[in-house]
Amino acid sequence: MSQPTQRQKMKAFLFRSTIAAATVLTGLLGTTACKDYLEIDPVAYSTTEVAFLDVAGATSAVIGAYDMLSGDTGYGTRLNLYYPYDSDEMQAIPGQAFNAGNLGIARYAALPVNNEITNPFNNLYQGIERANICIQQIPKMAVYTTGTAADTAALHRLYGEALTLRAQYLFEAIRNWGDVPAPFIPAVDNPDLKLPNADRNATYDKLIADLLEAEKLVPWRTAAGAANERITKGAVKALRARLAMYRGGYALYGLEMKRQPDYLDYYRIARQECLDLMNKRGEHTLNPSFENLWMTVNQLKFDPAHEIIFEVAEGASSAASDSKLGYYNGPRQNAATTFGSSTGSIGALPTYFYAFDSLDLRRDITVTLYTVESNNQQRGVALTAATDGKFRRHWRTPALAGTGNYLGYNWPLIRFADVLLMFAEADNELNGPTAAALAAVQEVRDRGYGANASKVAKLTLPGSKAAMFDLIANERFLELGGEGIRKYDLIRWNLLSTKLAEAKTNLTALKNGTGRYANVPLTEYYRVTNGAVQYARSFFRPAPATAPTGTTAVQWRAAITDALIANLASEYKPGAGKELFPYPQGTIDTDPNVKQNAGY
Repeated sequence: MSQPTQRQKMKAFLFRSTIAAATVLTGLLGTTACKDYLEIDPVAYSTTEVAFLDVAGATSAVIGAYDMLSGDTGYGTRLNLYYPYDSDEMQAIPGQAFNAGNLGIARYAALPVNNEITNPFNNLYQGIERANICIQQIPKMAVYTTGTAADTAALHRLYGEALTLRAQYLFEAIRNWGDVPAPFIPAVDNPDLKLPNADRNATYDKLIADLLEAEKLVPWRTAAGAANERITKGAVKALRARLAMYRGGYALYGLEMKRQPDYLDYYRIARQECLDLMNKRGEHTLNPSFENLWMTVNQLKFDPAHEIIFEVAEGASSAASDSKLGYYNGPRQNAATTFGSSTGSIGALPTYFYAFDSLDLRRDITVTLYTVESNNQQRGVALTAATDGKFRRHWRTPALAGTGNYLGYNWPLIRFADVLLMFAEADNELNGPTAAALAAVQEVRDRGYGANASKVAKLTLPGSKAAMFDLIANERFLELGGEGIRKYDLIRWNLLSTKLAEAKTNLTALKNGTGRYANVPLTEYYRVTNGAVQYARSFFRPAPATAPTGTTAVQWRAAITDALIANLASEYKPGAGKELFPYPQGTIDTDPNVKQNAGY
C-alpha cells in the first residue's frame, strides 16, 4: 500500500477524522446539508455548553464550519467548476440537457429551479450558520479570557478562523447572487428567519471589518506550527484584499452595472493588505517554477514556497467532503488506464491557447492538447478539444486507477501570484502607472516564462492608467486560467459583455485565418514518443502540403465552426442581468422578503 503524503496525513488529522466534530455539529444543527435555505433544525441547542466547554470542543465546531467549503456543493465541483464558466478563457463542454445542470449555468441561462443553483446556495448558508455559532459561542467561553496562555491563544485563533470562514461563505454568495440575506447570528437566536435581501456593500463593509479583527487573532504560517490547510494570517489578509477589490469594483444593480462613489477607499485597503503580504516573503512567495507549483498540487503535497495562501481541504472520497478536480476537468482519460478516468468537461477556448506567447511556459500547463487512451498512451486532439490542465489525473501521486471520481485535490482559493497582481491593480487605480506595480507584474510574468524569461524583452511602464490596467488584466488572464477567477474579474471590471463579444470575434478570425491568426495551420500533426504527444509542426505556421513522416493529423483551425462560436455563453445578452444567478425558487417560495434578481 502506498504511504500517505504529508498533505493526506494532515488533512485526515484536521478535517476528516475528528469524530467529535461530527458529534458536535449533529447536535447543534441536525442534519442540514439537504435542507432549504435557512431551514435550521436547532436540535439539542442546549448542548452548546458541552460543545464549547474546552478548546477541543471549540476546535471540533470550527472544523465543522470549515467542512462546508468542500464537497460537491462547495469547492469540490459546483462553486469552482460549474459557476465560473463560460468566460473568454474556458467554457463548459456539453454533456447534459441544456437547463438540467451545469450547461444552463455556463450558457447564462440558469433557472431558479435548477438544483445546481439551489444546492450550492443552501450549502453556503449552512457554512454561514456553522460559522455564526462558533463566532457567538467561542468568546463566551471562560477559557477565552481566563484560560492558560496556550488555551487563550488557541481560542483566539479559532475565533479568527470562524470570522474568516463566514466572510468567505458570504463573499461567494454575494458575487453570485448580489444582495443576499446576511445573517450574523445563529438562526436559533434570530427572531425572524425570513430575512430580506441585504445591501451587499453594507455586508462587504461588515466582513472587511471582521477580517481586520481576525488578522489580529490568527497567526502567521510560520508561527502556526505544522503545515496544514487551516487559515493563517496570510489567508485573512489575502481574502480581505480580495473583498476590498470586489467592494471597489463594478457590480450589477437591477440591470445596471455600476461602482460606488467611495470605491477608491477599498483599493487603498487592498493595496495595503497586498503590500503587507509582499513584505513577508518568508511566509508566502512565488514558487520559482510554475510547473512545480501545479505538480505539487497534483502530487498531494504542500508547495514549499507556500504560494497557495488559502486552500480548501478535500478528502475522504465522498460527495460531502472531497473534490472532483482532475476527474471532472483536465484532459480526458480512458477508464482502462492505470491512472483512472476523467471526463474533460471544461474546454479551453482555442483563442485562449493563442493568447499565450510561444515561450510562455504557463500555456502548456494551463491548456492540454491530448487525451490519455486505454493503453496509457497520449493521443493528440483537435484544437477545439483542448481542456484546462492544472489538475490532471495522470499526474496524481499516488495514481488512482478506475472510475472513482474523488481524487483528494485541494482547491486553491488565493495564490501569492494573485496578491502581486491585486497589488498592481490597486496601485494603478490609486496612483496611475508606477514602477512598483510594474515590478509586481514583471515578477509574475518572469516566473511564467521560466528559463525563457531572458529571451523576452522586459515590460516597459505604460504611459496611462488605462494602458497599465490592460497590461495587468492580461497578466491575470494568463496566470490564473482555469482557477475560477476570470469571469468574476470581468464582472468587477464591467468587461464581461465586452470580452465575451471580443472572444467570439477572435474565434471567427481564427476560424477564417485572418489578422493575427493568418499563419495558424488548418491541420496539425503529432507523434507519440515514450507515451507522450509531441506536436511535429509549429502552431504558428501554415500546414504543409504533405504530412510529416510518422505523424498523425488532427484538425486545428479547421475544427472551429460557426456553431462552436455561437455556443460560447450563448444566452448571455448585455443588460439582461445575467451577471448574477437567480435565487433558488425554494428560497423565493419560503421567504417572501427575498426579492428575485432582475432578469429572472
